[in-house]
Amino acid sequence: MTKNFIITTTINQPTEAIIKYDNLVDWNLIVVGDKKTPRDYNLQRGFYFSPEEQEHYDKELSDLIEWNCIQRRNFGLLKAHDLGAEIIATIDDDNIPYANWGEEILINKNINSNYYVSDEIAFDPISITNHKNIWHRGFPIQLLNSRNYKLETKIIKPMVQADFWNGDPDIDAICRMEHRPDCKFDEKYFPFSSNTFSPFNSQNTFLHKSVIKDYFLFPHIGRMDDIWASYYLESLGNSVIYNKPTVYQERNEHNLTIDFEKEIIGYINNIPLLEDLKKSSKKISNYLPEKSNQAFKRYKSHF
Repeated sequence: MTKNFIITTTINQPTEAIIKYDNLVDWNLIVVGDKKTPRDYNLQRGFYFSPEEQEHYDKELSDLIEWNCIQRRNFGLLKAHDLGAEIIATIDDDNIPYANWGEEILINKNINSNYYVSDEIAFDPISITNHKNIWHRGFPIQLLNSRNYKLETKIIKPMVQADFWNGDPDIDAICRMEHRPDCKFDEKYFPFSSNTFSPFNSQNTFLHKSVIKDYFLFPHIGRMDDIWASYYLESLGNSVIYNKPTVYQERNEHNLTIDFEKEIIGYINNIPLLEDLKKSSKKISNYLPEKSNQAFKRYKSHF
């Protein structure tokens, strides 16, 4: 069995994206079910991790995360780890992979990369591309007028690779309401990294096995779950490299007002969170609800 794994959650029958991922012979697909996932969900090659199997695997963690949320994906991380994963790709079921998806893996290698230096606490990875008018979900909106970075080159050894996405990009609700972009990112800007905190998501991201014990999609904090996971991972000294788009996102239907409500926790807390994480990664616990802290502790008990 190959040691490359793909994990995701879904409440839909296998989408075009899932079918394509399921057909990748060099990758093992794990789809984590939820209460709303069709009972007859079926994959040709991959493994469907049913709600019943998750409860049997770790009932305490299941109860702490709760149901009908994307953070069920944490069970996929644990399952892939148990199966000896070397690389785990976390994807969304509305991100359709290109033919070259997964072919250029940069993690755990010395990469000569464009390297953006900022005096601010956070770097916006979208701002240096040909779509400078929009910003990445989770980037502190208070810094939108301070996205001026110095370009250098540096050899880095990333443990995380965040591939971009054409079509509907990963931006916050305010940005989407204003711009409603349909993006095609110019590949000349990639790959790149930064000297400071920068948000990455869980929709087209590759993780080295060494970071899985610390990568946790925090429940009960709305649409900051994967963003704060990225900031926490970076606070531990892990580098992320951003690479060219390898998917096209045909975004599932969202209520943007509800998305906005779920992002308010980030609009308010992202800057103080980052300032505290710069001092100590342990300070993440000060920003999480107690149930989320308990879930993270339970998750880490598997390692």
